[in-house]
Amino acid sequence: MAETLKKQCLACNKVLQGRTDKKFCNDYCRNIYNNQLKTVTNSIVRNINNTLIKNRRILEGLLDKETEMIKTTKERLIQKGFQFKYITHSYINKKGNTYFFCYEYGYLPLENDWYLIVKRKEE
Repeated sequence: MAETLKKQCLACNKVLQGRTDKKFCNDYCRNIYNNQLKTVTNSIVRNINNTLIKNRRILEGLLDKETEMIKTTKERLIQKGFQFKYITHSYINKKGNTYFFCYEYGYLPLENDWYLIVKRKEE
Protein backbone atom coordinates (compact mmCIF):
# COMPACT_ATOMS: atom_id res chain seq x y z
CA MET A 1 0.00 0.00 0.00
CA ALA A 2 1.51 3.33 -1.10
CA GLU A 3 1.93 6.06 1.49
CA THR A 4 0.41 9.41 0.51
CA LEU A 5 2.59 12.48 0.84
CA LYS A 6 1.41 14.93 3.44
CA LYS A 7 1.63 18.54 2.31
CA GLN A 8 3.18 21.01 4.72
CA CYS A 9 2.48 24.67 5.34
CA LEU A 10 4.98 26.79 3.41
CA ALA A 11 5.48 29.08 6.43
CA CYS A 12 5.57 26.82 9.51
CA ASN A 13 5.87 23.29 8.03
CA LYS A 14 2.83 21.93 9.91
CA VAL A 15 0.97 19.15 8.11
CA LEU A 16 -1.96 20.62 6.22
CA GLN A 17 -5.52 19.37 6.58
CA GLY A 18 -8.28 20.01 4.08
CA ARG A 19 -8.16 20.91 0.41
CA THR A 20 -5.48 19.32 -1.75
CA ASP A 21 -4.31 22.67 -3.12
CA LYS A 22 -3.95 24.26 0.32
CA LYS A 23 -0.53 25.90 0.92
CA PHE A 24 -0.88 27.48 4.38
CA CYS A 25 -2.49 26.55 7.70
CA ASN A 26 -4.09 29.97 8.14
CA ASP A 27 -4.00 33.63 7.11
CA TYR A 28 -1.22 34.39 9.60
CA CYS A 29 1.13 31.87 7.93
CA ARG A 30 0.14 33.10 4.46
CA ASN A 31 0.93 36.70 5.47
CA ILE A 32 4.26 35.74 7.07
CA TYR A 33 5.32 33.82 3.98
CA ASN A 34 4.36 36.57 1.52
CA ASN A 35 5.94 39.31 3.66
CA GLN A 36 9.21 37.37 3.76
CA LEU A 37 9.19 37.08 -0.04
CA LYS A 38 8.80 40.84 -0.38
CA THR A 39 11.29 41.88 2.33
CA VAL A 40 14.35 42.04 0.08
CA THR A 41 12.57 43.98 -2.67
CA ASN A 42 10.83 46.28 -0.21
CA SER A 43 14.03 47.12 1.64
CA ILE A 44 15.77 48.09 -1.61
CA VAL A 45 12.88 50.32 -2.66
CA ARG A 46 12.55 51.78 0.84
CA ASN A 47 16.27 52.66 0.97
CA ILE A 48 16.17 54.35 -2.44
CA ASN A 49 13.04 56.32 -1.54
CA ASN A 50 14.63 57.42 1.74
CA THR A 51 17.70 58.66 -0.16
CA LEU A 52 15.53 60.53 -2.70
CA ILE A 53 13.57 62.17 0.10
CA LYS A 54 16.80 63.16 1.87
CA ASN A 55 18.18 64.64 -1.38
CA ARG A 56 14.93 66.58 -1.85
CA ARG A 57 15.07 67.89 1.71
CA ILE A 58 18.68 69.07 1.22
CA LEU A 59 17.79 70.94 -1.99
CA GLU A 60 14.67 72.41 -0.40
CA GLY A 61 16.70 73.59 2.60
CA LEU A 62 19.04 75.58 0.38
CA LEU A 63 16.17 77.60 -1.11
CA ASP A 64 14.03 79.87 1.00
CA LYS A 65 10.43 80.70 0.11
CA GLU A 66 11.27 83.89 -1.80
CA THR A 67 14.30 82.52 -3.66
CA GLU A 68 13.67 80.67 -6.94
CA MET A 69 17.29 79.60 -7.45
CA ILE A 70 20.64 79.69 -5.68
CA LYS A 71 24.21 78.63 -6.40
CA THR A 72 26.11 76.27 -4.13
CA THR A 73 29.18 74.06 -4.28
CA LYS A 74 29.40 70.33 -4.74
CA GLU A 75 31.31 70.12 -1.45
CA ARG A 76 28.47 71.80 0.45
CA LEU A 77 25.94 69.36 -1.00
CA ILE A 78 28.13 66.37 -0.13
CA GLN A 79 28.68 67.68 3.42
CA LYS A 80 24.91 67.76 3.88
CA GLY A 81 24.71 64.12 2.73
CA PHE A 82 23.50 64.64 -0.84
CA GLN A 83 23.93 61.59 -3.10
CA PHE A 84 24.19 62.58 -6.75
CA LYS A 85 23.42 59.15 -8.20
CA TYR A 86 19.81 59.25 -6.94
CA ILE A 87 17.38 61.41 -8.94
CA THR A 88 13.73 61.09 -9.88
CA HIS A 89 14.08 62.55 -13.38
CA SER A 90 16.06 64.91 -15.59
CA TYR A 91 15.05 67.81 -17.82
CA ILE A 92 16.85 69.27 -20.82
CA ASN A 93 15.99 72.92 -21.46
CA LYS A 94 15.96 74.72 -24.82
CA LYS A 95 19.64 75.66 -24.40
CA GLY A 96 20.55 71.98 -24.02
CA ASN A 97 21.33 72.18 -20.28
CA THR A 98 20.42 69.06 -18.29
CA TYR A 99 18.77 69.62 -14.91
CA PHE A 100 18.57 66.71 -12.47
CA PHE A 101 15.59 66.53 -10.11
CA CYS A 102 14.59 64.97 -6.82
CA TYR A 103 10.86 65.45 -7.13
CA GLU A 104 10.24 69.20 -7.67
CA TYR A 105 13.72 70.37 -6.57
CA GLY A 106 16.59 70.14 -8.98
CA TYR A 107 20.12 71.17 -9.79
CA LEU A 108 22.12 72.16 -12.82
CA PRO A 109 25.84 71.33 -12.80
CA LEU A 110 27.90 74.46 -13.55
CA GLU A 111 31.64 74.98 -14.00
CA ASN A 112 34.21 74.35 -11.24
CA ASP A 113 31.93 72.11 -9.12
CA TRP A 114 29.24 74.74 -8.67
CA TYR A 115 25.54 73.88 -8.91
CA LEU A 116 22.46 75.95 -9.56
CA ILE A 117 19.63 74.78 -7.28
CA VAL A 118 16.08 75.34 -8.58
CA LYS A 119 12.48 74.55 -7.74
CA ARG A 120 10.23 73.48 -10.60
CA LYS A 121 7.42 75.92 -11.23
CA GLU A 122 3.95 74.52 -10.61
CA GLU A 123 1.88 74.24 -13.76
